[in-house]
Amino acid sequence: MPSDSSAARPLDLSPLVHQKEKLYFGISVVISLAVYVGLALIIISGSPISGTVLTYLIFGIIAFFIIHGLHLGHVRGNGIRVSKRQFPELNAVAEQHSRRLGLEETPAIFVLQSGGVLNAFATRFLGRNFVIIYSDVLALATQKGEKAVSFIVGHELGHVQRKHMTRRALLYPATIFPFLGSAYSRACEYTCDRFGNALEPEGGVDGLLVLAAGRDLYTQVDRAEYMRQRETETGFFVQYAEIISTHPNLPKRVAALNAVRKSESVPSLSHLTDVPSLSRQ
Repeated sequence: MPSDSSAARPLDLSPLVHQKEKLYFGISVVISLAVYVGLALIIISGSPISGTVLTYLIFGIIAFFIIHGLHLGHVRGNGIRVSKRQFPELNAVAEQHSRRLGLEETPAIFVLQSGGVLNAFATRFLGRNFVIIYSDVLALATQKGEKAVSFIVGHELGHVQRKHMTRRALLYPATIFPFLGSAYSRACEYTCDRFGNALEPEGGVDGLLVLAAGRDLYTQVDRAEYMRQRETETGFFVQYAEIISTHPNLPKRVAALNAVRKSESVPSLSHLTDVPSLSRQ
């Protein structure tokens, strides 16, 4: 592990938080509080509808708890838990990124086979944070894509650091307003792209291009041409598909990250000679 004590210091994350995340978070808080207050007034009013409202609330909370628990139970029961003995290089990178992000502890990380799907996600259940990495993402490390994997891990840990999972659960009432929930989610993705880039600048763009072209073809993508698709691939359906999506269109994410890379001065961890390489996995 790095001997340089500065490598263990948390990054200055405030400048990396996307402004729209702050804006949509504030709006969502106001709306959610209003909904919570309204529901509380209905329940305590003793009106005929109060019992129905309370019943649906309890049923919804229980259903969400069970569904989420079963999904995570499948991951924990079948996935591979990353540790110092299991994918040790990935474990070391995750621990190092967690320290840089100021996390008190590294979330539990699982590798899961997904039938070729390239994805990773962070979640939270019963006070514990988890990061799930699909096996085809990790396989990038065997094709000299270890920096892209490092960026993806940093991105998911960014969700943990920003407490996005907890916030989305508490701000759920705001999602009843058209497009607000997805807009907040897209802003969170921009923030975590910046976090991942701060941790692994050399892997940021590649980490996104992998999602667009796959692990075998992403190195052949012309980055500049792909970013220009923001201007050439437009129209009602393209724009509306993004508006209702939880993630920004990938050409926009690549362009946003490319702009950040040109302007930021956050040091990379890659200059440390004892940073573990994922390519040995």
